[in-house]
Amino acid sequence: MKRALIGFFLFVLAAWLLVPAGSPATVPPADARPFLWDQDSFWASLEAEYLATRETGCDVAGERADQQLRVLADEVAWLEAGDVSPGDARFDALESNLFAVGTLVAACPGHLSATLEVVNRLRPALKRASRDWDIGDSAARDRVYRILYGARMAVEEVLLQHSDDEVPELVLGTDEPSQTPSVVFNGVRLHSGDILVSRGGAPVSALIARGNDYPGNFSHIALLHVSEEQEISVIEAHIEVGVTVATLERYLADKKLRIMVLRLDDTLEQLQADPLLPHRAATAALDEARERHVPYDFAMYYEDPEKKFCSEVASAPYADLGVPLWEGRTTMSSRGTTAWLSALGVEQFTTHGPSDLEYDPKVVVVAEWRDRETLFDDHVDNAVIDAMLEAAERGVTIDYDYFYLPMARIMKAYSLALNAAGRHGPVPEGMSATTALRSKWLDEQHAAIKADVLRRADAFTEKRGYVPPYWQLFEMARVAVARQFGEDV
Repeated sequence: MKRALIGFFLFVLAAWLLVPAGSPATVPPADARPFLWDQDSFWASLEAEYLATRETGCDVAGERADQQLRVLADEVAWLEAGDVSPGDARFDALESNLFAVGTLVAACPGHLSATLEVVNRLRPALKRASRDWDIGDSAARDRVYRILYGARMAVEEVLLQHSDDEVPELVLGTDEPSQTPSVVFNGVRLHSGDILVSRGGAPVSALIARGNDYPGNFSHIALLHVSEEQEISVIEAHIEVGVTVATLERYLADKKLRIMVLRLDDTLEQLQADPLLPHRAATAALDEARERHVPYDFAMYYEDPEKKFCSEVASAPYADLGVPLWEGRTTMSSRGTTAWLSALGVEQFTTHGPSDLEYDPKVVVVAEWRDRETLFDDHVDNAVIDAMLEAAERGVTIDYDYFYLPMARIMKAYSLALNAAGRHGPVPEGMSATTALRSKWLDEQHAAIKADVLRRADAFTEKRGYVPPYWQLFEMARVAVARQFGEDV
């Protein structure tokens, strides 16, 4: 009998250590679809125009840039006047002009500051106009995305063609009025209740930013609290530890490719009635983080208060006070993308993604920090993930090295013991051993593909004399992905 029990125990142990986990089922939202630019020929024409402008010289091109900027400023003034609909054909002209201006200014740096000024007027004008739109409607959602993300694309391509000393690290947006406690940091007045939107440097950060129906540039949300004594606390959720409270210095110590500051629009009814509402939201988040352990929500259920992923740290306290954010929900409807995200623990494919908060009409962009080096790194990471997700649509699945499974499960058991004692282990709380190995696989594949793309990008720049634009990086990534996964190039 004893031998039988020992044998049974050893059988169970071997099964636990060696039997691989099955692939989780995915059910993408049926009422969503991915946005597609589908403008490859247009991108190629912009690059050709850029090369022609370099040949012509800025004496001639500069006059054209001045003219185009005046036209763009007039189009922004039309938008600022209000009472516009998402179907207005003038938006098409505005979008085309954005890219035309970007192409000219990329070749003629003297117009950079004027371009940034016009774009900084465009963003709040469009967001205020969109308050009267139904963002749940695909036509309205597409319009907001095309203009705001299109403007971001155009500006960033311009920045990458300039030297480091020509690119401003800080771009100011709207200094939205607020009555909450505040401090000045790096030339920007930050208020309690401000939302910090950032982009991490890990492959999973790129996946979070790009793995949805409206690919963006941000992967992390944090909420800022400023006390009456001007003490700064940053409330955020990390995969490894759940919800934490950090100093601003500690928050900045984690690798970030860009940071954007968002603030509630001062004209909101809720703020008119309660000007300190953002501070109360931040205080509620701070108190919860200090009073209890809040595990990380890998599933991304934004309505589950017991666990929280990064966006919930901001959305939950504001929703409790009557300000629901993320008017446009984040959706993931591509089967390849949802299969990859599901393999990494995501269960909810309609959620609050970090990138989509930028388009919410209730918030205003106060400032954004980015430099040329990290901006290029961001674009390369995006291109690699976009190409990898194309491979996912072709049937490539997230894999892992079966050889490491027993050790990973032992490390998970060790981590669970540490979690029970209030400590953190090598496998994050809420993450399975298999998911940890899949995450490791993603890191390794991304690193190999990125190295290939960087080699190609360096050769491109050396041969042609300019930094490859995003569409060129994407084509490089496509080739690198095909080779990495053994597909025909």
